[in-house]
Amino acid sequence: MERIDGRGDAQTRQLTLVPNFVETADGSCLITAGKTRVICTASVEEGVPPFLRGEGRGWVTAEYAMLPASTGRRKARDGIKKDGRGVEIQRLIGRSLRQAVDMSLLGERTITLDCDVLQADGGTRTASITGAFVALVMAVHKLMQNGLIDKNPIIAQVAAISVGVVDGRPMLDLCYQEDSRAQTDMNLVMNQRGEFIELQGTGEGRPFTNRELNRLLDLGRAGVRAMMRAQREALRGMGDWLLPPRRVVVASGNAHKLKELGDIFGGMVELISMKDAGFEGDIEENGTTFEENAVIKAEAVSRATGLPALADDSGLSVDALDGAPGVYSARYAGDHGNDQANNDLLLKNMEGVTNRACRFVCAMALALPGEETRVLRGECPGELLHQRAGEGGFGYDPLFRYHTGKTFAEMTEKEKNAVSHRAAAAAKMRGVLMEAL
Repeated sequence: MERIDGRGDAQTRQLTLVPNFVETADGSCLITAGKTRVICTASVEEGVPPFLRGEGRGWVTAEYAMLPASTGRRKARDGIKKDGRGVEIQRLIGRSLRQAVDMSLLGERTITLDCDVLQADGGTRTASITGAFVALVMAVHKLMQNGLIDKNPIIAQVAAISVGVVDGRPMLDLCYQEDSRAQTDMNLVMNQRGEFIELQGTGEGRPFTNRELNRLLDLGRAGVRAMMRAQREALRGMGDWLLPPRRVVVASGNAHKLKELGDIFGGMVELISMKDAGFEGDIEENGTTFEENAVIKAEAVSRATGLPALADDSGLSVDALDGAPGVYSARYAGDHGNDQANNDLLLKNMEGVTNRACRFVCAMALALPGEETRVLRGECPGELLHQRAGEGGFGYDPLFRYHTGKTFAEMTEKEKNAVSHRAAAAAKMRGVLMEAL
C-alpha cells in the first residue's frame, strides 16, 4: 500500500537545499523536505558565553522557532517565555552541531544557528539540523577565507532524519499525517562515521520490537546518507572541502588488502578494519563465485556494525585448471593464507602444462544498511611463471607476470595498484561510492 504522498516505505521526501538563501548571513540554507520548509542561518560574533571566557575556545548554539503561519492556524510568536517544545528542539540542534566542531580551533567567537520554520509538515527538528549544518560550514568557510582562523575546525558531518512505525510498517522520513498516528516515533542524528549523536525513540501507540528497531535504524542510516549527499552537493564550492571523508569498514582481516585499498581510494573515504569497527567474528565464505563471497562478507560486517562495508573476494584463475584455484585461492593447499604452500601446489599442478594463461579476479561488494548491495568485478590478465620472481606482494604475486614483463612481486606498490584486478574493481567502485555515501 502506498504512503500518503506515494512514496515507498524506504524513500525520503523530495529534498532540496538552497545555500546562500539569506545573503546577509555568514552562512544560510533553505531546506525543503516535502512540504516542510526551514530557513537556517549562521551568524558569527566575536566573544563567547561567560563560562568560556579566557579559555581560547569557541561556542556553537542554536535558536528554533515556528513562524506564525507555519502550521496553517496562526501560532503566537515566542515572547519572553519561549515555547517549551521550541526550547527542547533548539537545545537538540545546538548540542548536535557542537559535535561537528573542534571548539579549540574556532577561537573565542560564537556561531549562532537560527532555524525558522516557514511551513511545518513533520520532521522540522531533523530538517533544521540538516540545513543548519550547511549554514554552519558556510560560516566556517567564510572565517577561513577572511583569515580569521587558519585550521579547519569541522571534524564531523552531521545530519538527521525521522523514522517511525505507522500502521505496523516501519517508514522513513514521516510527514505530519504519518507522524501524528505513528505507533513508534524516532529521530536519528548521526555523523559521517555512522555514529549516533542523538537517538530519540518513543513507543507512542504501543511498544516496539527489537526487529522493528533494527529496521528503523537501517532506514534511518540510509536516510542520513541521503541527507549527507545533499549537504555535500549544496556545499560544493562553498566549503565542501572542509568535510571529513565518509567511513567504510573493509570486511577483511588482511592488512595487505586494507593498505592496498587505502592507497587505491586515496583518501576518498576513511577505511577502517573490521576489528576497529568492533567486528571480530568469523565469516563463512561458502559462495561458489567471487561475487557471492564478496556479498556474504560485506553484508555480514554491515549488519553487525551498522556501517557501510566494502568487501572483495579475489583470487587467481588459471585457464588450464578450469579457473582453479578460483574462490579457493587463499586455501588452495588447505591452510588459509599459507602463501608458500599454495604456490608450491599450483606449480606442481601446472607441471608440463604449456598453456600458462591466467588472470587475477576481484569481485568487490559494497553493503549499505537499508539498501541493496552493489557488486562489481575487475580482472587483470597475465601469465603464470614456472618459478617465483620478486620479493614483494603477497599470495600468488611472485608467479603472476603482467604483460610489462614484471611479476606483481617485482612491481612497486604504486605500479601494482595502478593495474591490478583490485584497482580495476575499485575504479568502478569509486563512482558507486560517490553516489551511495
